[in-house]
Amino acid sequence: MARNYQSRNSKEYNKARAVFQWITCNLVYGLYFKTVFNLKVEGRENVPKKGFFIVASNHTSAIDPFLIIHAIKRPVAYMAKVELFKNKIARFFLNLLGAFAVDRAKLSVSTIKTIIGLKQTGWALGIFPQGTREKDGNMDNINKGFASFAKTLKCDILPVAITGMTKDQRKLFHGKMKIKIGKPIPYNNDIDEMIVLWSKTVKELAEGNI
Repeated sequence: MARNYQSRNSKEYNKARAVFQWITCNLVYGLYFKTVFNLKVEGRENVPKKGFFIVASNHTSAIDPFLIIHAIKRPVAYMAKVELFKNKIARFFLNLLGAFAVDRAKLSVSTIKTIIGLKQTGWALGIFPQGTREKDGNMDNINKGFASFAKTLKCDILPVAITGMTKDQRKLFHGKMKIKIGKPIPYNNDIDEMIVLWSKTVKELAEGNI
């Protein structure tokens, strides 16, 4: 029977998977992009040292999840569109890295249970509120799901901005890649307020105004 990757047991987010993710995102992606493309990370002091939170970033390239994990130095379980799990190679690595599938057309009960169970682990939840990649800095079309989860799970949102990451911006040894981490946004009962604050913060981080 084919595995349902929208469903993950909290026990799967164990030390072995966290170590594999650390090696992949730090010794492979992180080291490579720091060396070859001059990747810089700012605001690492804003990352919560413990506890559950949601990492919410703008989305510019397919490598964003790996480099964000490298930047915050905490294990992160990313929501990935279910279509990615149809490719055997992608599915293999997504599974090892702890990602889980989400149907963007209709959020399944399995996905919701996975997110709730994740709170009991030492992992954070990773979400791209824009859903798809936006290369021009556009902050429209934001999905409210991440703020709804923050309200339901009573957890903060860690805003992250990525700049200089698109393929046409990557220049060997002269790149200007940056990952900027803002201060956590406290959860509250007003979902729209959290969304506006996240959007404003990420835009200001990307423009260098914070």
